[in-house]
Amino acid sequence: MSEITRVPLQPVAKGSLAKVWLGVIVAVLVGIGLAWAARPVHFSEVRVIALKEGTGKSPTTSDVALINYVGRIASTGKEFDRGENAAMPLQGVIPGFAQGLQQMKVGGKYRLEIPAALAYGSQAMPGRDGSVAIPANSDLVFEVELIEFRSMAELQRQQAAMQALQQQMQARGAAGAAGGATGGAAGDPAAAPVVPAN
Repeated sequence: MSEITRVPLQPVAKGSLAKVWLGVIVAVLVGIGLAWAARPVHFSEVRVIALKEGTGKSPTTSDVALINYVGRIASTGKEFDRGENAAMPLQGVIPGFAQGLQQMKVGGKYRLEIPAALAYGSQAMPGRDGSVAIPANSDLVFEVELIEFRSMAELQRQQAAMQALQQQMQARGAAGAAGGATGGAAGDPAAAPVVPAN
């Protein structure tokens, strides 16, 4: 026959039960605190934090900014994009990025925090390799250095002037080529006829 070993239970001392319940309550509160601290942080508005102050004016929505930047997902810190000397028209970027650029000054370096609602919202953005670079509903963080900015109208005038200059150069090149076929352009010593010496 098998024997059962019995262990006598000791009576609980007065005040010990209160200590046990206090320990359970403390453990639950610590667990809640850790869960609250580990929760994902969601931005409620665009925030621009100056890492290095810039000077002068700030770009407007009708400007194109020349920037260096690194983009990361706020919850993971994973880098999804980077650019140097990148021209960014403020009308052609996500709303939160445009709002942030309008608060920056030339020469400054900033941390830009953008809530998902002012980024890509519920739309996931694919990366260059086809995988998901930015998951849906992701808050974004950028480090941005504002090098300079110009108005869109000024850039269009410069572009038109460059195109006119290129057309003039092409016209001169075409005239030079036509002159070269008939003996060269006037004043071109390499195109002068060779006269034998007597």
